[in-house]
Amino acid sequence: MPDDLRTAPLDDALRAALTEVLAPLGDVTGLTPLSGGMFATSIRVDFADGRVAVAKTAPADDDRLLRYEQDLIRTEALVYRLAGDDPALLMPRLLLADTTRRQLPGDLVVASWQSGVRADTVPELAQATADRRGRGLGRMMAALHRHTTDRFGYPSGPEELRGADWASTFESMVEAVLADADTWSVELPVSAIRTALRRHHAALAEVETPALVHADLWPGNQFIDAVSGELTGVIDPERAFWGDPVFDLIACDPFRAGAPDPSLLAGYREGGGSVDPDSPRLALCQLYLALIMRVEIQPRQYTGDWLAEHVAQVDRWLTDALDRLG
Repeated sequence: MPDDLRTAPLDDALRAALTEVLAPLGDVTGLTPLSGGMFATSIRVDFADGRVAVAKTAPADDDRLLRYEQDLIRTEALVYRLAGDDPALLMPRLLLADTTRRQLPGDLVVASWQSGVRADTVPELAQATADRRGRGLGRMMAALHRHTTDRFGYPSGPEELRGADWASTFESMVEAVLADADTWSVELPVSAIRTALRRHHAALAEVETPALVHADLWPGNQFIDAVSGELTGVIDPERAFWGDPVFDLIACDPFRAGAPDPSLLAGYREGGGSVDPDSPRLALCQLYLALIMRVEIQPRQYTGDWLAEHVAQVDRWLTDALDRLG
């Protein structure tokens, strides 16, 4: 991933609109763009009484969005609401959600400031305390996956990405990314992908309960204590969906081949989660995430010296998933 993510300055119109929408929370004294995101615009909000929050907004109508990315900010608000009643989820508190799109061109979610430091910004500390952090992350995932509902798929966005069973819903999710690939002229081994889905339909059908899946728990969304390395919180649940919980075990460590990290699995089991590390479901989840990562490059218009190796890594990861699915 790029290490030079830039922040776009806030124009006067956006500043004025944000200040107006944020008024119910208090007097705004500062709006500062935050780096680190590739999809939404995140902004530090300083209030006159010393409080700090994070506001996030994303375009409502943007031809660079993949099909599953429509209305994702609404999903983030939904997950933060759930987390507000479950401290084990280690997420910020939801302070405000505005989906009216009257003052802003897209939806807005405002959450409390997360304590700690992003794990990807302190690599030496994160590496030295990886076992402790992995166990904490596994326990948090287990708590997350205890939240269930009665329908699979993405809470927001197109209706075709929701369904009554996981097998058909997952297949629709994959087909949506393949359609995006066609739109953006991204070449993929489509026949092999569809063959893998057919071959492992029974494994997908094993998932009978739609669990809450964060779907983006990579180190950039993990916050840790600056001294101990202990996991203090996680952010950015905008890509969450109701589905197979093992997806989180894959998505937290992109490009890892084979079984998830032992510390992560240990923490997950300590928290009450269960997983068969030999199940084809893990490779199916890897396949889906690799497809998203490969296709999004075009609409995002990624550039930089890092890109060639990133593409190569994604392609290797996609090939590994297909090989494991036989």
